[in-house]
Amino acid sequence: MRHDVSESAGDVDLGSGAPMLLPDLRGAGGSVRHLAVGAGKDGHLYVVDCDNLGKFSTSGNAIWQDLASALPGGIYSTPAYFNGSVYYADVNVTLKAFAIAQAKLRASPASHSSTTFPYPGASPAVSANGSADGIVWAVESSTGQTAVLRAFDAADLGNELYNSNRAAAGADHFGRGNKFITPTIANGKVYVGTLSGVAVFGLKP
Repeated sequence: MRHDVSESAGDVDLGSGAPMLLPDLRGAGGSVRHLAVGAGKDGHLYVVDCDNLGKFSTSGNAIWQDLASALPGGIYSTPAYFNGSVYYADVNVTLKAFAIAQAKLRASPASHSSTTFPYPGASPAVSANGSADGIVWAVESSTGQTAVLRAFDAADLGNELYNSNRAAAGADHFGRGNKFITPTIANGKVYVGTLSGVAVFGLKP
């Protein structure tokens, strides 16, 4: 990974995004890999082998995978994982699904939302019925604006299933959002933190 004076001076360090461990994955040779993904402000999506992080090298990256420019807006959030895909929402760009094959992330997203997410991007979360009916939830939140809870088909992020702006007369609005919100799904409801409390979304009786 690139950690040098130029990154520090340009404020494009890695530390703005949180890493995420992936489930055990089987590589092309059949070996099981213990991997983690991470990203920050420099636009790269890094995949590391937890059993062999690569060590420092002056000749370039020695890590498992480095997808340069995969996240051009930079990451200030955490990703999500579901059914062999990693979900990221970088700043002022779309929510993206990176599919995994043979313990490698595809260089191009398998799908992406039509919606873009202003600073600080979004921290997606997934609800599902086991390995079926996956829904990716993400909050669109920018300073001074009404926040929007959005839900996307996990298999095709171009298919938006819900957003809190759609209800008549703003019935689903929950006020201005907060930075770094991760929706929490439990007991058939979605919980979203706000500046003054918690908004709860669920099916109407």
